Amino acid sequence: MKGWLPLTLGLLAVVLGAVWAVQGLGYVDGSVMTDQGIWVIVGALLVVIGLAALWWGMRARRPRP
Repeated sequence: MKGWLPLTLGLLAVVLGAVWAVQGLGYVDGSVMTDQGIWVIVGALLVVIGLAALWWGMRARRPRP
């Protein structure tokens, strides 16, 4: 069960970051974040952090010799 927390948080960060980036690009209407360039940057950074957390979580779950 080791590594499930980074995997969960990483997946959540990737999804949330992607949504923020798409909103910042203006593809999703009805938000304060729509067409705001800062959210593209923040979303992309969150996706990178989420991918790093996923990598770390997968590494923690791997059996060690």
